[in-house]
Amino acid sequence: MNLLIENATILTVDPQDTVLSNASLAISGNRIVGVGLAPEGFVADRVIDGTDQIVIPGLVNGHTHIPMALFRNYADDLPFWPWLMERIKPAEEHLSPEHVRAGAQLGVLELLQGGVTSFLDMYFFMDQVAAAVEESGIRACLCGGLLDVAGLGEALFKAATDLHDQWHGRADGRITVYLGPHSMYLCSPPYLQEAAQEARTRGIGLHLHLSESRQEVLDSQEHYAKSPVQHLADLGVLERPTAAAHCVHVDAVDQRLLAEHRVRVLHNPTSNLKLANGFAPIPQMLEQGICVALGTDGHASNNNVNLFEEMHLAALIHKGSQEDAEAVPAQMALRMATWNGAQAMGLEEEIGSLEVGKKADVVVLDARRPHYWPKHNPVAAVVYSAQAGDVRYVLVDGKLVVEDYEVRTLNVSETLAQGEALAQDLVRRAHA
Repeated sequence: MNLLIENATILTVDPQDTVLSNASLAISGNRIVGVGLAPEGFVADRVIDGTDQIVIPGLVNGHTHIPMALFRNYADDLPFWPWLMERIKPAEEHLSPEHVRAGAQLGVLELLQGGVTSFLDMYFFMDQVAAAVEESGIRACLCGGLLDVAGLGEALFKAATDLHDQWHGRADGRITVYLGPHSMYLCSPPYLQEAAQEARTRGIGLHLHLSESRQEVLDSQEHYAKSPVQHLADLGVLERPTAAAHCVHVDAVDQRLLAEHRVRVLHNPTSNLKLANGFAPIPQMLEQGICVALGTDGHASNNNVNLFEEMHLAALIHKGSQEDAEAVPAQMALRMATWNGAQAMGLEEEIGSLEVGKKADVVVLDARRPHYWPKHNPVAAVVYSAQAGDVRYVLVDGKLVVEDYEVRTLNVSETLAQGEALAQDLVRRAHA
């Protein structure tokens, strides 16, 4: 299908951060073929009037655990370690493929309605997440979670490599697969090295948690006499393309190692705030040229997967914590939620910006709403004013998956009902 969006404000997030007014975006099949003007001879099968609309690249959720939609509003107002070990892990012991499928469908529904076209995910029973991705039309980089505890290491490793064998490149290329060693505190050094070697053999990257809490750093210093970042670097883990979630407690030495190894840092401001883990030194990392993307983390530590909230927070909290109004400007926050997220997924040549030749992952925001007026600066409007409910159209791979605010690829009422039923079932099992 040839689709034309015309008369719109377009935030391209290209290398020059080009902003176009009264402009068109032309899409043929799954590719962008015109930005600003349609190419000569282009005939549209469908035209979307972009008057008073803002067009942006599809948002990328760089770190989440999407089946944890079942845990929304379940374990709130708790410190990190009791939250994880006393509430979340005991419930996760009762997870079944059916739970994960229902949670994934519920979470993906929310992602699409909020303008997220791609996400980087780590969890269990990931074949169920892959099936939900294939069905819904969203794009994802999926990782089987690897834990070297309670005798689970071997089985989880097999599940993670099976996921790659069976799903990498599926769904017209919308599904890619990394390996997901959870963290240095739930994976032994040999297990981490095995994961890195397997990723090297398969030519894929790693997705893990890193230096999220002060306790993690203190424990690493006690056991290994080095920080978690230094520990992974010495093990050779960071030699692989690595997407590292959180990186809250990283000192100057850690930051240099992250920069040297070109680690993609996945910043989760809401989760870090809610679990009281502190403020990641994002301005300092950006100054060193580290690619910082945005994530929501799972619903248990965020309660939603709203990238507009994450952009807003990322642009604000560092101004306050640094006492610097120029820290993380709006354009950088938008880039963190788009092109930098594409880098974390290893897809920066394909998605993350609106440029000719790239895949058509596109979001149209309804800027007729009062919070966009007056129209001084559309980038500031997206980062500081826009709401997830403003998402009117979403295209993934050139296909309309959200039209006039409604997801077309999932049965909304069935998804909500099944998510509720399976969430209550999981809680009952956890407390039986």
